[in-house]
Amino acid sequence: MHGTHNTQLAERPSETAGTITRSQTLLFAAAVGIIVTNLFAPQTLVGLIGPSLGAATSESGLVSMATLLGYAAGLFFLVPLSDLIENRALVLRMLSAAALAAAIASFAPSANSLLAVLFVLGAACSCIQVLVPVAASMAPPGQDGRVIGDVMSGLMIGILLSRPLASFVADAFGWRAFYGISAAALALLAILLGLTLPRRRPPAHSSYAALLVSLFELLRQEPVLRRRALTASLVMAAFSVFWTAVALRLAAPPFELGQRGIALFALVGAGGAAATPIFGRAGDRGFTRPATIFCHLGLIAALGLAAWAGAAAAGGAWLPLLLMGASAVLLDIGVTGDQTLGRRAVNLLRPKARGRINGLFVGIFFIGGAIGSLLAGVSWAWGGWNAVCAAGAVFGVAALVVDWVG
Repeated sequence: MHGTHNTQLAERPSETAGTITRSQTLLFAAAVGIIVTNLFAPQTLVGLIGPSLGAATSESGLVSMATLLGYAAGLFFLVPLSDLIENRALVLRMLSAAALAAAIASFAPSANSLLAVLFVLGAACSCIQVLVPVAASMAPPGQDGRVIGDVMSGLMIGILLSRPLASFVADAFGWRAFYGISAAALALLAILLGLTLPRRRPPAHSSYAALLVSLFELLRQEPVLRRRALTASLVMAAFSVFWTAVALRLAAPPFELGQRGIALFALVGAGGAAATPIFGRAGDRGFTRPATIFCHLGLIAALGLAAWAGAAAAGGAWLPLLLMGASAVLLDIGVTGDQTLGRRAVNLLRPKARGRINGLFVGIFFIGGAIGSLLAGVSWAWGGWNAVCAAGAVFGVAALVVDWVG
């Protein structure tokens, strides 16, 4: 560990090495939180976007899947550039592209055109994973987990608030307004980061093609990366299955919630983000394995509780709704904990390849998220809420198996 940190310090630019301040940490957290809202807002808007563009219920998950697949593509093909070119310029270019894509999404005339532009938006939003390694590279030795956990708090709050925010906006102005507001926010964020983000030149001296080829080598050579990316992918699939379909369940009896009620429910889930820094510190203290197992057990329990709550008959809805809310919080704690611990572990592997390793890790788990989003619509159409929860639980059990085998 000591040698790893020495290498980290050696490769950091002198103007940023070990100098991250509290205000800079908050800026990073706020930036990733704002950007990531675009990736998860479609999960709560599928009930509105699909019918308005003529999509079938079983195809509703495609709206959420398109953005997540685009994000994964950006992580594989754009984020590796952070190991090749100056990071500040890369972030600003990607943010500008994201703002333009969000603006176009607000006017998309058909389902196919919206899916295409959401794919581009997702790819551009992968600039998040350029910002996170920059923050990690600025952390003092031994505090990588703390800084990553603090920045991840902003990321997870953005993920969890994206759903209620999108629902409130859609309830008041329609789903297209969300993307218009997002375009403006991304443009303002690009301006702010352009004025405040420090420059960071990577140490790598290689071609883009060589960097892409090296992704496969890194995955082959790093068992920690393979294991953590696999469990993160499985957990993210469970997360997406739940959150893509829960809006459909809450709109049905006995809940019968409108878009505003669904927004309030999604807001409850944001409480899970409070646990993010705790897991970052647990990793710093050597409790990565037991904390990871705890996260996966909690995720499985959450989906069992959600199935029980969703099985309520018509009648009183308050107790089932409270149970469903508790399952959402428990699920989000499990997901945020797994991702925080996994991100910390892979960021300590090879400082000179941090951008590529981070891109691989997050790209793989967002493929899981895209698969979960697709399966949510299919599971709902096939067997309703019970099938949705069962699909999520299978992913959770698979992650737990990887824990024991690894």
